[in-house]
Amino acid sequence: MKPNYISPSIFRAYDVRGEYPGEVNARVVEVIARAVGRHLSPGTVIIAHDGRTSSPALAFAAARGLAEARTRTNIIDLGVATTPMFYFFVAETGAAGGIMVTASHNPKGVNGLKTVGPGAFPISGTQVGELTKRDVRDQRHAPR
Repeated sequence: MKPNYISPSIFRAYDVRGEYPGEVNARVVEVIARAVGRHLSPGTVIIAHDGRTSSPALAFAAARGLAEARTRTNIIDLGVATTPMFYFFVAETGAAGGIMVTASHNPKGVNGLKTVGPGAFPISGTQVGELTKRDVRDQRHAPR
C-alpha cells in the first residue's frame, strides 16, 4: 500500500469505517479531520470516542487534524461518550460540528468516524470522502 493512500472503501453511506490499523489509523483520521475542519464553519468542534482501545489515539489524531485545518476552531474533547451523548452535546452547545470516533456495533478490529455539522446534522461518509479527496488534491497543489 502506498504511504499516502486512503482506501475509498472506508467512506460508507453513513460513516467512515474500516479495519484498524490497516485502513483506519491515526494518519488517515488526521487527514480526514483536517478536511472536515475546513468544511465546517469556524467555531467549536466536539470530539468524542467510544471505549475501543484504539479510539483514544484516533481521537487525538482527529484533534491534530482539526488543528491543522487552521480555521479558527476551538476543540472540545468529551473523552469517552456514547453516540447519543455526542449528538446531544453538539446540538445543545451550538457547535459548528463534531467527530465521534466509533465503529458502533462492529467487531473490535474495526474503527471509524461519525461526523456531524451544526445541530448534529450528519455528514455522510460519502460526503466526508469527497471533502477528503478535494482537500488532499488542494494540498498537493498548494504553493510551498
